[in-house]
Amino acid sequence: MLNDRCMFVVTIVVLVCLLLVAMLWASLLGSVDISIQDILFVIEDKLLHGSKYIDTHFEPIYEIVWYLRLPRVILSALIGGGLAICGVVMQAIVKNPLADPYILGVSSGASLGATAAIMLGIGSSLGENYIGVCAFIGALFISLAVVFMSNIGSRSNSMKLLLAGMALSAVCSALSSFIVYLANNQEGMQTITFWLMGSTAGANWNNLAYTLPIIVISILIFISQSRILNLMLLGDDVAVTLGRDLHVYRQVYLLLSSLVVGFAVYAAGMIGFVGLIIPHVVRIFSGTDHYRLLPYSALVGAIFLVVADCCCRIIIPRTEIPIGILISLIGAPTFIYLMVKKSYGFGGKN
Repeated sequence: MLNDRCMFVVTIVVLVCLLLVAMLWASLLGSVDISIQDILFVIEDKLLHGSKYIDTHFEPIYEIVWYLRLPRVILSALIGGGLAICGVVMQAIVKNPLADPYILGVSSGASLGATAAIMLGIGSSLGENYIGVCAFIGALFISLAVVFMSNIGSRSNSMKLLLAGMALSAVCSALSSFIVYLANNQEGMQTITFWLMGSTAGANWNNLAYTLPIIVISILIFISQSRILNLMLLGDDVAVTLGRDLHVYRQVYLLLSSLVVGFAVYAAGMIGFVGLIIPHVVRIFSGTDHYRLLPYSALVGAIFLVVADCCCRIIIPRTEIPIGILISLIGAPTFIYLMVKKSYGFGGKN
């Protein structure tokens, strides 16, 4: 027991150190060469003194580090960690290792909200980031609709949630296509396509002010629920014999996951495969116990997206690849390999 606990702590420390190294490396990348000392100085000066260094020579470096690079790096880590841990939770909710944060119609709801905003101008009064706001509203609305539909007739269960999500996802996709067809707006179609590819380039401290506390608090809540998530893999009948009714937990977890995904979509558009691939990879070395799986997945997901965002900026010189494209190119082959190899158990009854 002591060795297991020590191994857990050591693994967490190693992953945190790798995350910090990845974030520091990401902060160094850009068209302007900035040293590690300058980056650390800017962070220290801002956090300790709350004001920028009064030096006209140093001011451009300050602006680049604090207002461009750091928000992007932090947002990448947040979204990576949030999507990865939501993937773990969704897989436990529906008892399916192929589930991801978007499986219950959240992505289609977000796409519908974004399409309506771009093509019809809905929500344009909400500010310059109205597309992300409408996408967030769409994702949250569909999540609530899934919970409502899954409770019609009888109490919801993992299968009813899955079927309701698939049905509403099809409806949202059809409505999005119908709006695009009616609008016949070539420029709007290009905007939708780019937004659906995902990007953290628009990160700023205003977005982080909303996104950071929501995602961090949600991750901490999920980590505290490891025992309930372990029970979900065993099924409702086993949970009832142990004195736990999973009905309420399942719906609360779904709504909380949708909140995380909605804010991720709001801040960076659609980024797939993170919540599907990371839990599979982490289970290989952590096992299926959510006590380890949840924090490991959050940290590995954060590291993965930070590194992927860096690669998007350096693969093609002077050109930035949308992060969704790169992750799909990495994620699809990796997922196929894991399906074929499958050297781990999902937990519960396989």
